[in-house]
Amino acid sequence: MITIKAADLHAPESQRLIDNLSSELAAITGDRGTRHFNADAMMAERTLWVVAKNDNGDAVGCGALRPLSEQIAELKRMYSDRSEPGIGQALLAFLEASAQRLGYGEIWLETRKVNRRAVNFYERNGYSVIDNYGPYIGRQEAVCFAKKFMMT
Repeated sequence: MITIKAADLHAPESQRLIDNLSSELAAITGDRGTRHFNADAMMAERTLWVVAKNDNGDAVGCGALRPLSEQIAELKRMYSDRSEPGIGQALLAFLEASAQRLGYGEIWLETRKVNRRAVNFYERNGYSVIDNYGPYIGRQEAVCFAKKFMMT
């Protein structure tokens, strides 16, 4: 069973997960993907850093939410080490529920087109391609996604 909780971004297990993600992205895309993730920005209101752990208490995944606007959260540094099935799915569900709890109406994210595993994962989970936003405008290698939540 996977448990997910808010965590310290600067803790060794968080840094290990970020480093693993960066290495994996570099192998897939040629870019570590760190340019648009500033740890200091995670100190702002309505941000969240989470770590997923397995039954043994090992950190096996992570992810972040930060505000793009009052209604839009951006998903950043989403990672699963794929050591067991369902880590990514559990992380995404937790982050989506957290975004709604924090008052966001949708989530936006960016990945690289060449990262087919990520592209397929987000499409399977109800994310739709949108025009590239912010620092991704004009970046042909980037693909941006959004998912709106039903407001209750």
